[in-house]
Amino acid sequence: MNQNSTFALLRNDEREVRRQVIIDSTIKMLSQRPFVEIGMREIAAAAGVSPASIYRYFPGRNDLLVEAFVHQMNMIGHEFNLKMADKPMSLEEFSEYVVDHLANNEATFQMMTYLMVVGQMPPRVLDKYNEILRRFIAEFRRVLEINDIQGDLRIFAQTFFSALAGITMAYRNYPGRSKEEIRKHMKRHARIIALMFERGSPE
Repeated sequence: MNQNSTFALLRNDEREVRRQVIIDSTIKMLSQRPFVEIGMREIAAAAGVSPASIYRYFPGRNDLLVEAFVHQMNMIGHEFNLKMADKPMSLEEFSEYVVDHLANNEATFQMMTYLMVVGQMPPRVLDKYNEILRRFIAEFRRVLEINDIQGDLRIFAQTFFSALAGITMAYRNYPGRSKEEIRKHMKRHARIIALMFERGSPE
């Protein structure tokens, strides 16, 4: 390898390191505040880059948010795989696990909520978002298969995911109740969804 190639590799490595620092800074901030309250200038300061240079790594806020979401979803997918490899879960166990995970991870919840509600994204961002969501929902399909659920598993997996995400969004910050009461209520609804799949085809 010649010297020019070595320098190019070093520059690429440095760029990837800085991108990851920006993503990590974004995730940390999202664990404390909603994304709508966080500006690119503030993220740049937290990551130790200039406000102008952050746009060389991410053209816009949605680009950055989707990259952070991809990072989190990859981690969650890895955790799911480890959990299922250790002991395949029933639908009820899986439902409670997903609700627990979304309730415990503020940054993931903030990103998922924002991206699902905002709706409009540039094509380059939308493609990445759709791909990671498809991979995530594939884990739901795998759990349905393991539990011998029959029917259109692609649609069932999407319905399963949507139901659990909806439960989390509806009750996670429900006013007037303690965290313990909210978590118990969310898990009760999650178990009902699981039982609906177990007791018969939703079609």
